[in-house]
Amino acid sequence: MLKIGGIQHASRVIVAPMAGVTDRPFRDLCREFGAFWLVGEMLTSDQGLWKSRKSQTRQVSLDEAGPRWVQIAGSDPEVMAAAAKANEIAGADILDINMGCPAKKVCNKAAGSALLRDEGLVTAILEAVCAAVTIPVTLKIRLGWSPQEQNAETIAQIAESAGIQALTVHGRTRACRFQGEVDYAAIARVKAKVSIPVIGNGDITNAQQASSVLQNTGVDAVMLGRAVQGRPWLPADIDRFLTTGLPPVERSFETKCRALARHVRALHLHYGPEQGLRIARKHVGWFLQANTLDSEPFRQTFNLIQCDVQQLVFLDRLWNLGAVGAAA
Repeated sequence: MLKIGGIQHASRVIVAPMAGVTDRPFRDLCREFGAFWLVGEMLTSDQGLWKSRKSQTRQVSLDEAGPRWVQIAGSDPEVMAAAAKANEIAGADILDINMGCPAKKVCNKAAGSALLRDEGLVTAILEAVCAAVTIPVTLKIRLGWSPQEQNAETIAQIAESAGIQALTVHGRTRACRFQGEVDYAAIARVKAKVSIPVIGNGDITNAQQASSVLQNTGVDAVMLGRAVQGRPWLPADIDRFLTTGLPPVERSFETKCRALARHVRALHLHYGPEQGLRIARKHVGWFLQANTLDSEPFRQTFNLIQCDVQQLVFLDRLWNLGAVGAAA
């Protein structure tokens, strides 16, 4: 059972916020397979940019199933607090603060994981945001800026004192980006320093590994990132194992292809045919890589399609085109 503020659920698996991935159509698809906790794509805290096409597709929508968990990024406490309040008014159920993103374009603006180098600013941001809203506020961090500058334990204590309701820790530093092994022992040390729920994150790809991380670190939940790409049923399958010990649900390749076609159709509707067509290519590529034995010819064929309708025709026939056998 994971409890964040007044929201609780038996699920201990969370889908991570991933820019360009965990948009509304993808979250809906994961929920279709049984996921409960999902964090939306990072949204800038600068409300002056919220009218851009990209930001509009990332904002809260009241017709989405809850809990609606929104992540914001920025470096100005007042601006962050105002953005948090605006998201609460718009219908967010949980507000997450990004202090873990390693991307240069984010860190160059002194946001994301760059904030970990300024503990005073971290304190100011967390206190301002928590004071601005009534919904629970969570925080996502890395272990620190570099292997030589690790302060996740200190940041965790600052977060708890500021009123943060749950903390996600990616077991690498910003300098490591996504390279090298995840330091789960460091995550365990963070967990030991605070009483709020701690969520372990980093290279968790299957049910057995998720179980091991929970047992060996003492964290309250795990967060899945890249492993979900092409496998939207993975969060529910891991929850099933953690709860019952049962293996993943058996799904035919046809069932998976039908779900993929629904997802692509939703992308076309969410972004419009032209942009939706382009975004669909990466999702279909991930799906093919994760679920077929010979994915490259199908990926190349799909990427050459220039019409949204033809994309759907291709996917409606994919399961019967010879891509036999599931790889995941």
